[in-house]
Amino acid sequence: MATSRAGDAEMAARIAHHRTRRPAHWHTVEEELGLAAVLREHCRPGRLVLVDCLTLWLSNLMFCDGRAWPEVGEVALPARFHQERAALLDALEAGAKGDIVFVSNEVGMGIVPRGAVSRCFVDEAGWLNQAVAAQADRAVFVAAGLPLVLKGAAC
Repeated sequence: MATSRAGDAEMAARIAHHRTRRPAHWHTVEEELGLAAVLREHCRPGRLVLVDCLTLWLSNLMFCDGRAWPEVGEVALPARFHQERAALLDALEAGAKGDIVFVSNEVGMGIVPRGAVSRCFVDEAGWLNQAVAAQADRAVFVAAGLPLVLKGAAC
C-alpha cells in the first residue's frame, strides 16, 4: 500500500520512480487517506501487506482539508485526521488478518522544529508510531541500514 500524494511535480516524479521499481507481481494499492478501510479489504491470512509509509499518510491527513496553517499558536487538526487515525488503530486492535509491515519515519530525534505545524507533525508522528508499535508483535528501528529490534524476536 502506497500512501503518497503527488502534490507537486517533484513528488509526482518520485511516485513514478517508485512505481517503476515495484516488482510486476506485486499488487499495489495507492491510498492517501483511507488506510484502515483498505487494510480491512486487502489483509487476509497468508498475505503480507506492506504499508509505505505512515508518516506520509499522517501528513496527507493533516493537510486533507486544504486549510491555511498558522505559523504560531495552536494547531487544530481536521476532523478526518482523528477519524482515520482512530479507524486505523481500531482495525489493528481488532486483529488484522495476515501480516502487515508498516514503514514509518522517526522524525522526533533531531532538533525541535521552529514552526507550530512542524512541531504538531513531529508529535503526531511519534504518538502514531508508539500506538502502532504497541499493537505490533515486532518493532524494528533501522538506521544506516542496520536493524535495532525494539520489540519481538531478533532479525
